[in-house]
Amino acid sequence: MTTSTDRVEVRAGQYHDSVSLMRVSQAVGSRPGVTVAVVAMATELNVELARDAGFAVPGAGPADLLVAVRAESPAALEEAAAELDRQFAALAKGGASADSGGEIAPRTTRAAARSWDASLVLVSVPGEHAFAEAMDAVEAGLSVMIFSDNVPVEQEVLLKERAGERGVLVMGPDCGTAVVGGVGLGFANVLRPGPVGVVAASGTGAQQVTCLLDHAGAGVSHVLGVGGRDLSAAVGGASTLAALSALDADPATELIVLISKPPAPEVAEVVRRAVDGLSTPVVTALLGPGQDDLTAATEKALRALGLPVPEWPSWTVPQEARPAGLCGLYSGGTLCAEAEIIAGAGAFTDFGDDEYTLGRPHPMIDPTVRLAALESASGVVLLDVVLGHAADPDPSARLAPAIGRAAGRGAAVVVALVGTGSDPQGLRRQADALVAAGASVFTSNAAAARHATSLVRSAQ
Repeated sequence: MTTSTDRVEVRAGQYHDSVSLMRVSQAVGSRPGVTVAVVAMATELNVELARDAGFAVPGAGPADLLVAVRAESPAALEEAAAELDRQFAALAKGGASADSGGEIAPRTTRAAARSWDASLVLVSVPGEHAFAEAMDAVEAGLSVMIFSDNVPVEQEVLLKERAGERGVLVMGPDCGTAVVGGVGLGFANVLRPGPVGVVAASGTGAQQVTCLLDHAGAGVSHVLGVGGRDLSAAVGGASTLAALSALDADPATELIVLISKPPAPEVAEVVRRAVDGLSTPVVTALLGPGQDDLTAATEKALRALGLPVPEWPSWTVPQEARPAGLCGLYSGGTLCAEAEIIAGAGAFTDFGDDEYTLGRPHPMIDPTVRLAALESASGVVLLDVVLGHAADPDPSARLAPAIGRAAGRGAAVVVALVGTGSDPQGLRRQADALVAAGASVFTSNAAAARHATSLVRSAQ
């Protein structure tokens, strides 16, 4: 269905995973003259969101693909349609199998795993459908990474109980980052191989630690994400305990780093007892008042490996003290929590929280919601920019102009830039663009938070 400035399509039975569709939606939505772009599976939620945006969506089901684009002119709409075709052509090329021989594609997770002799399944579907796919993998004796968010905690508990019985690992739900055998999954940086294994109830926390290790010349064996709720009282650390045990048995892992936002106290105690029983040394970064921040924990890990602690790269610009307070606009929940703990005051928002990602791309892919907040922010503004595979291919292209406008209003902008020199976005290129826009940039989130806090306090 197409009007002069709206294009709505329902493509029956055309499935793509949510990460791929987020990237397509961002690419189409960033075209000149495009005001709204929804490219998603036609779940009830996504159809409702499109209708709320004013699109006339015909009948569709969750196995169908929904495309809804609005532009300022027919010409802009045609350009958006051409970009859509290019994006889906690239997806088809990247997913094509040269040796399929015309065989019928598997229709279930278990059948697909058998076809490829797999040991790990990545689930990236709308949250309401993730449980069935993940349980199918677990019952087949396969470990699973659940990228999907908005999965009920009761389903998470059931999955992890069954995984324990089957002797496999459930990473997630809402597991944004993992590295298994050198292969990055989800939001993953390009990291050098090495002796450090990471267990993380935090995607961006794992990215911060592993990127700092990379800056210091150290590498990782595996990064096992367990989901942000794993160390809650409800889940009880089931996957954390399993991941610690797996890394302890891995001959390539000489040191383990355990990362989490503040855990439930009773679960933290269970995990500490488990750590005491391992043969592999463990450095913990369980964020909370009086605990090590992620940078300090990384420095402990380097010392434990006998490696020197470098000066973490940073690029600062002259900035005046600002008395208007501290505003944290984050895409990473653990980075947000760490900065808030360090600052001790201010207004902090995690735009990667389920509240903001329900039916929307994650802000590491599409910064639209966070950019809107940046446009009205004042005082000292602290934000993170996370690089790596699956993230925005050029985050500074949209952030730098908004930072420039904020600086023009008198705001002081401080950026925590999480990435490595090998990431596809180019760490130094991103830093240079952000600095040119007027931001001070730090590769350590803790250092960025302390710098931002000092700008506020020195004005009081």
